[in-house]
Amino acid sequence: MTLMTYENALNIYVDGSSYSHPRRGGIGVRYVTIDAKGNEVVQNDEMQGHEGATNNEMELLACIKGLDGANDHPDINAVERVYVLTDSMYVTSNLGRAKFEWPKRKWLTRDGRPVENSDLWKELLRALRKIRKRVEFEWVKGHSKDQHNKAVDKLAKQSAKGVLKKPLKVITVRRKKSSATVIRGCVPMRGQEMAIRIITDTYMRVQRLYKYKYEVLADACETHSAKVDWIYHQSEECLRAGHHYEVEVNHETNNPRIVQVIRELARD
Repeated sequence: MTLMTYENALNIYVDGSSYSHPRRGGIGVRYVTIDAKGNEVVQNDEMQGHEGATNNEMELLACIKGLDGANDHPDINAVERVYVLTDSMYVTSNLGRAKFEWPKRKWLTRDGRPVENSDLWKELLRALRKIRKRVEFEWVKGHSKDQHNKAVDKLAKQSAKGVLKKPLKVITVRRKKSSATVIRGCVPMRGQEMAIRIITDTYMRVQRLYKYKYEVLADACETHSAKVDWIYHQSEECLRAGHHYEVEVNHETNNPRIVQVIRELARD
């Protein structure tokens, strides 16, 4: 069953998939057109996935690769429009912000927090500009009865399980010592000093800052231990995963930042 295939258009069905243990992701892309007899013409693009990828990264990358491939599609000059059909609410609900808001704010949200996956969002905008056709994005319900949606879901899963490319970004990871789960915003930012252990470090190239997952080591300024959260730091030097630091933070829980690294602490 096909729920939507537009005539006189290049329909690009895309999907992203990810698995954990180990973390990996894949993408699926299918092109569908309607020929002169009213029959669907289908072309699948089988692509490699990436190590260490998240689902959001793969959903964005599937759109990028689908649009890149559209430029070489034999029917691209004959169709009036291009439709990108995806079950990703992450892509469809944020596309307008990526086009009109985030670039004006230097890829920061309204509360100043760095936009996640901004490098991929920028790639998606570049891919859109290269296509000299009107491009529409349509949301398709995930796991629907649509045969093409099912097909790209299968392609994405196969991609994640096949031979993989290197991660899209470098993340250094160390095992956390506490049993606490990661809860964004669980550590209030009150300008306090606190002792933390870095669990992961990631460089956000577009904003030129580091993103850290950390665990609180000591009770300081009403910030209790055994909490795991995220924080950002504008610095040329990276705080290394697995190392302990005493830091001073800002006053914005919605946009947590390290204001000052006071000193590195001895590890247990």
